[in-house]
Amino acid sequence: MTAAEPAAVATPRAASAPSASAGRKGRQRSRPTYRHPVNQAVFGAAPLGARLADRVTGFMGSWRFIAIQTAIVAIWLGANIVLLTRPFDPFPFILLNLAFSTQAAYAAPLILLAGNRASQRDRLTLEHAADEGDLGDQQNERLLSGNTEILMRVAALEACILEMQHAILDALKVARPASEGATTTALSSPMEAPS
Repeated sequence: MTAAEPAAVATPRAASAPSASAGRKGRQRSRPTYRHPVNQAVFGAAPLGARLADRVTGFMGSWRFIAIQTAIVAIWLGANIVLLTRPFDPFPFILLNLAFSTQAAYAAPLILLAGNRASQRDRLTLEHAADEGDLGDQQNERLLSGNTEILMRVAALEACILEMQHAILDALKVARPASEGATTTALSSPMEAPS
């Protein structure tokens, strides 16, 4: 994973503000740019229907939608019960029920579509994480094999050093008795002279 990938570059809110150069008619929202591959696949390359479903379900799942719908229902009921002498939707409120049924009929497929997109995003995220994990495993294996090779070379160097040390000690042992005999005779001869 590169340093640029951990998060998306722009959030949809920040990137969707209308541009300053856009005129009155040109108040189009610019699409956000994503660097993460999962966000590019799910959001950057999403077709119009998928983006529309995301926006509608995002709005329908908000407190703003609940407040607006509650206000509309309250105005509807108030207008039909109290304010109007001739209500356009009498007491069982069949027209209001029809409106709710129509809203539910359109909302259910949009919610399913948005849910499918969310599961696709989750699947792509897991696949991307697995790919990154596989890359990390390969790097770890290369590091471990490199460390093993270094340890084998260090062990070979230690063996060579031990052999050289034994050879030096053996050479010193061989050279030491001959030199000790010469030094002992040299030291013993001055002692013998005074007696």
